[in-house]
Amino acid sequence: MKNLTFILLIIFCFSCKKDSIQVSGLENSRQAWETYKISVNNSYSYVRYSASVFGGYSESTIMVQNGKVIGRTFKSGVYQYNPTVFVERVSWTEDAATLNTHTGGNFPAVTIDQLYAEAERDYVNVDEKENKKYFKKDDKGLLAICGYFPKACQDDCFRGIQIKNIQPLK
Repeated sequence: MKNLTFILLIIFCFSCKKDSIQVSGLENSRQAWETYKISVNNSYSYVRYSASVFGGYSESTIMVQNGKVIGRTFKSGVYQYNPTVFVERVSWTEDAATLNTHTGGNFPAVTIDQLYAEAERDYVNVDEKENKKYFKKDDKGLLAICGYFPKACQDDCFRGIQIKNIQPLK
């Protein structure tokens, strides 16, 4: 009986897919997020960004107070010839009254709770035969990257969430 139990345990362990590792990582990160969110009274900011291998860069900073988005700033431009020199092309700011009035090239004004839901819904369960999946947490255990690259794509193909600088709202 012990041998049968051991054999079944081994089969179970080797039958687990990478998906289960990513799903459990996302679940652990979500738990860390719930703890962090309480510690900052659900009032925080974060930066969602996108970068191109050709130097293009854009980011939206989202501000959330008591669980509700109250503002968003956006900037885009290019890093020309030197990765430390950013040339800004477009920037704007929205407050609670003007939220979501700008369109095109920016990220939606959503909470991190909504980003976790998006990650679970759209990025965790993609077909690994056709896509290379990525998942990363920041130093607090919070979501930093969740998405994928289609394996047949060469440049700028990431589909997913990239966020940084999660901090209490000031």
